[in-house]
Amino acid sequence: MHATDLPLYYNAVDILERNLPARADKVALYSPQREMTFRQISDEANQTGNALKALGVRFGEHVGILAFDGPEWVTTFFGTVKIGAIAVGLNTLLKAHDYEYMLRDSRVRVLVVQQELLPIIQQIRSRLPVLQHVVVIGTGSHEGCLTYSEWIQSQPTTLETEQTHRDDICSLNYSSGTTGEPKGIHHSHKVYPLTAQLWGANVLGLRESDRTFAVAKLFFTFGTGGNLIFPWYVGASCVLFPGAPRVATNVLGMIDRFKPTIFFNAPTGYAAALAVKEFSNYDLSSLRLCVSASEAMPAPLWHAWKERTGVDIIDGIGCTENFHIFISNRPGDIQPGSSGKPVPGYEIKLTDDEGKPVGAGEIGNLHVRGETAALCYLHQHAQSLRTFRGEWLVTGDKYFVDADGYYWHAGRSDDMLKVGGIWVSPVEVESSLLKHAAVLECAVVGHADPSNLIKPKAFVVLKQGHTPSNELAQELIDHCLEHMGAYKRPRWVEFVAELPKTATGKIQRYRLRLAA
Repeated sequence: MHATDLPLYYNAVDILERNLPARADKVALYSPQREMTFRQISDEANQTGNALKALGVRFGEHVGILAFDGPEWVTTFFGTVKIGAIAVGLNTLLKAHDYEYMLRDSRVRVLVVQQELLPIIQQIRSRLPVLQHVVVIGTGSHEGCLTYSEWIQSQPTTLETEQTHRDDICSLNYSSGTTGEPKGIHHSHKVYPLTAQLWGANVLGLRESDRTFAVAKLFFTFGTGGNLIFPWYVGASCVLFPGAPRVATNVLGMIDRFKPTIFFNAPTGYAAALAVKEFSNYDLSSLRLCVSASEAMPAPLWHAWKERTGVDIIDGIGCTENFHIFISNRPGDIQPGSSGKPVPGYEIKLTDDEGKPVGAGEIGNLHVRGETAALCYLHQHAQSLRTFRGEWLVTGDKYFVDADGYYWHAGRSDDMLKVGGIWVSPVEVESSLLKHAAVLECAVVGHADPSNLIKPKAFVVLKQGHTPSNELAQELIDHCLEHMGAYKRPRWVEFVAELPKTATGKIQRYRLRLAA
């Protein structure tokens, strides 16, 4: 599928409305709050779109969504898109200064916010002159704000779709912050059906009978794609969870209750689930496939999940700049520990730091070319020049490809360590550590020795029943010596209660580098 297969004037509300002729009364959305059919969602999205227009929102203006995963997030998103405005999904776990930066950067005029998060916005509202209206999802009245249910109540359930060009901007996401300051990334209307077809349908094999559930929240593209756009593109349903995904029992309980067939999570989330003592008490038999992204899935973890559940994990790599996954394993073709093979519709190349192709088996910088890549970062010219190079997107990841065509993650460009003049992949060291019975999670970063030479340092979270000690630290180092070259072993092991992570479960290595 190519962009030219879409109508020149295309609006991504089609992802929702394509279901109305044949399955309007099918339950499209399950959540602890309520269930909604495709017809009910369409009607409420139309009301939201009309309400936004009544507030004066015009074509191309930004509408912020700072809400937990639930029906209102979805109806606000599609209502915004349908009128030709731009939906800005905001991370619900940030601080006031983060929201001030993002709302200023995107010039949001209307913000739909969860009641529980309103106090943070009230702290900064006086410093946001462009923000004219705040709509609150929740009960009661709030001074200077509109209440979502009352705001849409009197609006018609019919709404004419804005004739957006397929290349018009549809949404704005901010990078998850693994390397520091967030970067605004725009995507056009065409990106939604393209990614849904290229990966959701062609690779994952989503079908109408499926029901998806993702730990990644809707404000990230991994969640928006996997748990909203892709299932609805094929007429499947999704399960939305407004609670904290980091509590593994919450996640397992949602699977047990709502019986999804496809489960999206990050490697750290799978590890946390496996560490739950009562794991076997949860019924996961509805699952037919699991998906992992956001960071590399270590082979030992893949095998541990498969052994406990009998379900395959489809691992791949994507990025917000490309919207979703572009290298992937696939059902019936899985190489545990690898990211799989290029998704048809995308081209991949690996280069050295001078832009020259690397040889087979050599680590290189990962570039991707495809029609779903963004054009630039919002208001960040210098960063854009480094990342978006003509038709190619520089992902910032290090990879090598084996003789069978599988791509293997070797860390981020800023995570790779050169030890004794040789590249060392933190991912390889972490994979070795995870094979030890005492290790629940770990992350490896560079740390300077007394000679100011960079060597690997491991931050380790232990499983229950294991106690930090110098003896155990040395045991872990010796364990790595048994599984890899001596120069790759961690020189230090620091035991920590938890690893710093983003809302999607990515380990924030830059924070560990600062702590090292």
